[in-house]
Amino acid sequence: MYVGTLSFDLLLGDVRSLKEKRSVVRPIVADLQRKFAVSAAEVGGQDLYRRAEIGLAVVSGDAGHLTDVLDRCERMVAGRPEVELLSVRRRLHGDDD
Repeated sequence: MYVGTLSFDLLLGDVRSLKEKRSVVRPIVADLQRKFAVSAAEVGGQDLYRRAEIGLAVVSGDAGHLTDVLDRCERMVAGRPEVELLSVRRRLHGDDD
């Protein structure tokens, strides 16, 4: 069994309130969950309206499949025009850990 996690540090574009922030972050989280069947949530920076941290996790029996899913999730978030991807943190855990 393999577990992979990603943590995205995002700078939000023209956002002036926490309400506007939610309207940007929620669709990203929902798209990750729907398109890739991962667990995703906003995990940091909840009190900052121009920054967000989104975390996701996925479990797979195959390391290659796990890497593929994480790569596609990263490309999707990086391709969103309403956010700037500042950094990505990736962790992979296998049976040997």
